[in-house]
Amino acid sequence: MEVPALSSLPPSTPIQPMPAIPPIPSLHVACVDPQRMKTMAALLRDPYPIHWDPDSVSDAAHGGRTVNQGPLNLGYIANMLMTWAGDGSIRRLEASFHAHVLAGDSVTASGEVYEVVEVDGEVRARCTVRLVRGDDPIVSGTAEVATQLSGASARLGGASDIEHSHEAAQ
Repeated sequence: MEVPALSSLPPSTPIQPMPAIPPIPSLHVACVDPQRMKTMAALLRDPYPIHWDPDSVSDAAHGGRTVNQGPLNLGYIANMLMTWAGDGSIRRLEASFHAHVLAGDSVTASGEVYEVVEVDGEVRARCTVRLVRGDDPIVSGTAEVATQLSGASARLGGASDIEHSHEAAQ
């Protein structure tokens, strides 16, 4: 599937003044699970051993800790947005990858709404998003998320912060 260029997206109209929208709750992953990396590598038929074989990452930079797949890192951001706005709410997600996440790392996905627009009759929140390990940026980008402002309290910001450990479903 070809992704349309920004210039070919439907026109949007900023909504002024910007409606009050609940903040996006952060998603904290206390411990990135190496077993999930291995499972994802098997599902994707990913032959690259840095995702499942600790011996392949025994250098000083990795210390025997396997490297999380980029799509899993982006998934933390997507899960944060869908927990906030509902399944199927993400209309666009663009990201840049800056660093690796290693097995056992603790990472946090967060985001802020910077604009609310109407596109083809649908109210959308435009957001900055990021995944960090401490103060180190891992992934950064923007997202456009469908909202239901009439049911905002039920559909947006239903929880204050979301905590995931490696035992919890992510």
